[in-house]
Amino acid sequence: MKPRSSIRYCRAVIAVAAMAVMSGCSAVRPWERDHLAQYGMRPDRDRLGSAMGEHLWFSREAVHGGRAVGGGGCGCN
Repeated sequence: MKPRSSIRYCRAVIAVAAMAVMSGCSAVRPWERDHLAQYGMRPDRDRLGSAMGEHLWFSREAVHGGRAVGGGGCGCN
């Protein structure tokens, strides 16, 4: 490659990367907020999954007390 063509190539790559980064930022319009407020978008929509996640967190973090429950770290709470 010639030095000029490599500079053009680098500029093109930087321009494409900048466009890709800038296109990911967008404002949420008022009429689009309805979709984000739906039940399926909530992180706690699955009660069983949330309960299992809490149990795993409690089991791993028993030394620190888990989530609002004290424990000694032995797992026999």
